[in-house]
Amino acid sequence: MSDSLQPGSWRARLHEIIFEADTPAGRTFDLLLILTILLSTLAVMLESMQGIRQNWSQEIRIAEWGFTILFTFEYILRLVTVRRPLRYATSFFGVVDLLAVLPTYISLVLPGAQYLLVLRFLRILRVFRVLKLALYLKEGEIILRALRGSQRKITVFLFGVLSAILILGSLMYMIEGEANGFTSIPKSIYWAIVTMTTVGYGDIAPQTTIGQFLAACMMILGYSIIAVPTGIVSVEMRGAMKDKVSTQACPSCSKEGHDVEARYCKHCGSPL
Repeated sequence: MSDSLQPGSWRARLHEIIFEADTPAGRTFDLLLILTILLSTLAVMLESMQGIRQNWSQEIRIAEWGFTILFTFEYILRLVTVRRPLRYATSFFGVVDLLAVLPTYISLVLPGAQYLLVLRFLRILRVFRVLKLALYLKEGEIILRALRGSQRKITVFLFGVLSAILILGSLMYMIEGEANGFTSIPKSIYWAIVTMTTVGYGDIAPQTTIGQFLAACMMILGYSIIAVPTGIVSVEMRGAMKDKVSTQACPSCSKEGHDVEARYCKHCGSPL
């Protein structure tokens, strides 16, 4: 398949329309696709409403199958127009595209599965490709790099928070006991999580003076904890600043976010 994906071939032209939005045809295709996604999602939501389902069930069902067939055809075209269909099929958007059509077919043997078609709304993420604004792609790339760079630090931070929650929850169980609603250590840990995250449902509350003092300390600690991951990611984002990225999609793996002057995909090494 890779030999036929040459500049000027029908597959290359189709790939440009389906995966790119720099041309009028590609932009029109993506705009129509997003409109179709919105309409199909709306149809699924309307079907869940009893009054509309009773009066318009047949029409909605026909529309549902129409959208499914359309998305199935589009999914096949996407597989045909890339050099490595399996790589695209296992990518994020490839999996989302598949999930957009499977529920309707599954509903033939498992009634009710068609409501999972709301997963089609995930495909609206393609709006960032349609806009094709380098600003959005650049900022998106910075955020992803920052999250990857701060992964270990946040993991260590979360481990520390979980350890504190375990210790403080167990301590509260010892202080308050079952008489005050802390019937078990897991229940006390649940209370500690709710308190540390400043959610405060109020379904369980300490009654003793010592317990209330400990709860107050945890609330103050919770506010300080919120700022830590924000600071970690902010520092990584400052270090992740880079030059502008192009909006070209790789014909092999469909990944984006390449450098403007790049001639090869930084993800799979295929020529762009």
